[in-house]
Amino acid sequence: MKYQTGNTGRIFVIKFEEGENPLNELTELAKKEKIYSAIFWLIGGIKGGRFVVGPEEDSLPPRPIWRKIEGNNETVAIGTIFWHNDEPKVHLHGVYAREDIVKMGCLRENPEVFLILECILMEITDVKVTREFDEKSKMILMKI
Repeated sequence: MKYQTGNTGRIFVIKFEEGENPLNELTELAKKEKIYSAIFWLIGGIKGGRFVVGPEEDSLPPRPIWRKIEGNNETVAIGTIFWHNDEPKVHLHGVYAREDIVKMGCLRENPEVFLILECILMEITDVKVTREFDEKSKMILMKI
């Protein structure tokens, strides 16, 4: 285990609008506000997009299992932002539910806000955490 201790920086209260892509919006906010480390929580509606529900096998590099978000879904999610080179990278895992169907996974592609999506983002200061390419997994992972 590796860890660092930091402090709470700015707190952002965010309202995403219908049709916006929250992954893109969070990336742009991190660039604009120079947010280098953060944790965030989401609650509201998502429609469309694709997410990963795990690897096909317990081997490296992993081959992801993809699922689609069909129609509008209620969502609760948590994520982090750390930078890889000169770009913020958002890592978000959420629960997506419609009627009696509940799915969970890592949201990665083309989600859209349905009606409203609320977000509380807490900046983490005084840490040196980045994302780096990991040769073994072929993924961009957190580096402390």
